[in-house]
Amino acid sequence: MIEFFELVEDNPIIAAVKDDQGLRKCCELSEAGLVFVLYGSICSIKEIVEALKGAGKKVAVDVDLITGLDTRGEVSADFIAGTGADAIISTKQSVVKRAKELGMITIFRVFVLDSLALQNIDRQLGLVKPDFLEILPGTMPKIIRLLCSRVKTPVIASGLISDKEDVMAALSGGAVAVSSTNQVVWELG
Repeated sequence: MIEFFELVEDNPIIAAVKDDQGLRKCCELSEAGLVFVLYGSICSIKEIVEALKGAGKKVAVDVDLITGLDTRGEVSADFIAGTGADAIISTKQSVVKRAKELGMITIFRVFVLDSLALQNIDRQLGLVKPDFLEILPGTMPKIIRLLCSRVKTPVIASGLISDKEDVMAALSGGAVAVSSTNQVVWELG
């Protein structure tokens, strides 16, 4: 687990893949030590994870985005653990809790859409106790700064990160890393 935290610290730009073209590019990119997988199905996710692991990457799978996977139950965490993934990303508290029980790194994804969503984060973190908190959109340095001052969980900023300015603003706000599907951003690392 310490190795995963060090990887994030040493590589604060996380490549997020959303299709096969991004997967191929990411496998060739030496800067991408950690990859967020944001696509696939129950038929293809094992192959996707194996391709990334074969390229020497640590892999976090967003279970909520895997077609055919019922994320209402904890069994989705068991399924993803069986693929060889290192970490799970989910908006579902029960999935994150189960992944933690399985010894996986956990990333709790939260969409900060309004002040009520922002207020609920503290309560949710108390219940889930994830290893990382991923907030979307990631282009809100003021909110990132506020969250980082309130929570002990390392924050990853994601969503709408499109250039160096966005990366620097999120990291300056206190995020430990950013995640982006934008391949130009991957190469900033």
